[in-house]
Amino acid sequence: MNRRTSILGLLTAGALTAGALTAAVVSPALGAGDGHGPEGSPAPTERGAHWVSTWASMPQLTEPGNMPPAPFTGEHSVLTDATLRQTVHVTTGGEHIRLRFSNAFGGAVLPISEVTVALPEGGKAGTSAVRPGTTHRVTFQGRSSVSVPAGAQAVSDPLDFSLKADSNLTATVYLADGQASTAVTSHPGSRTTSYLKSGDHTDATDLTGATPTDHWYFLSGVEVWSRHTSSAAVVLGDSLTDGRGSTTNMNDRWPDLLRERLATGAPAGTKTAVVNQAAGGNRLLNDGLGPNGLARLDRDVLSQSGVDWLVVFEGINNIGTAGATPAAQKQAAADVIAAYKQIITRAHAQQIRVYGATLTPIGGNTGYDDPGGYREEARQTVNTWIRTSGRFDGVIDFDRAARDPHQPRQLRAAYDTGDHLHLNPTGYQALADAVPTRLFHRSPLPRGFGYH
Repeated sequence: MNRRTSILGLLTAGALTAGALTAAVVSPALGAGDGHGPEGSPAPTERGAHWVSTWASMPQLTEPGNMPPAPFTGEHSVLTDATLRQTVHVTTGGEHIRLRFSNAFGGAVLPISEVTVALPEGGKAGTSAVRPGTTHRVTFQGRSSVSVPAGAQAVSDPLDFSLKADSNLTATVYLADGQASTAVTSHPGSRTTSYLKSGDHTDATDLTGATPTDHWYFLSGVEVWSRHTSSAAVVLGDSLTDGRGSTTNMNDRWPDLLRERLATGAPAGTKTAVVNQAAGGNRLLNDGLGPNGLARLDRDVLSQSGVDWLVVFEGINNIGTAGATPAAQKQAAADVIAAYKQIITRAHAQQIRVYGATLTPIGGNTGYDDPGGYREEARQTVNTWIRTSGRFDGVIDFDRAARDPHQPRQLRAAYDTGDHLHLNPTGYQALADAVPTRLFHRSPLPRGFGYH
């Protein structure tokens, strides 16, 4: 087990809901478990192998407008006697997987009655159908059910299941009793369509007549069993990383596109997962849409499995929401830099290299740009520190990649969604192309790493 893997301890049988003691029989996936599948995965007993996060979503408290649509949200509960089917795009593959479910913001225990995984029909994201013959039951300590305490997470048992790199996985969850609270954990900015249907349909090939919703609920991670040469890069970010402006069900956020580059340029025998831990509106030091970056660092980065690298692309929301005065913006820039230093210190303690990404332009944005240019000055102050301080282990210059060379305070028109802040898929490709892939080549840590 990777030394940074953080998992929920064994849950007692008394904490399980009625029916949780029904054991499930897990049938092996095609070609699984032999250590010689399409990903060349290690056998469960292979020396040096470990779990690596291959997909994650940042858990958040669900806002009223992002709750499960009618009739799946009641006055005091959600998803009673309901099936939830959602697809996720994994970055690295393997023959053995496990799932994480989060109840980080739940107001009550999360009683999961049954979970299955399958390959989506046609390999597509956002589809309600799965490929016949690929459905497999997920267990927790050998049981088909698990109760996740409020504020906690649950990690499933390892499952033999052949999963290709850069592919989509379908997870179907059934809640017989629902969650007895309207405080629930989700990731609203999924940019992927999920489906809800009354009753237990975990084994259904298609959820005909299901209600679509473009959010993820409860599912917070997928891990694969990998050789020691595989590891993960986590991205800590806001809406620019969460993919606002990207295409629903197309997985064209910049971390998705970066993963494609890493897959083709990696040294032989290595695999690098890219784990997107971002949310729209997120800030480094202040709560907003989700907890602040410093507060969520342990859960979203340090406790992820197999992490060797962290990319920090966050801070523009701190600048944009601070007052448009010289004093307020001077303080905002200083606060962002202080947050970076804390993130570096804490990640280095776990032997994780940290790369800083410069903040992209905001010129012309109605909410963030100001006539006096004070926020632009703060952005430049932060970017100068990222580029020249030497505190980050590497620099990714997104500002240079995205700015208009003739009007450097603004995004290139070809990259702009129209709000002069968020990028379209062409812009996200430009960001992915700006990342030096050599930053993710494995090498020994230098002497004195983590002292400062």
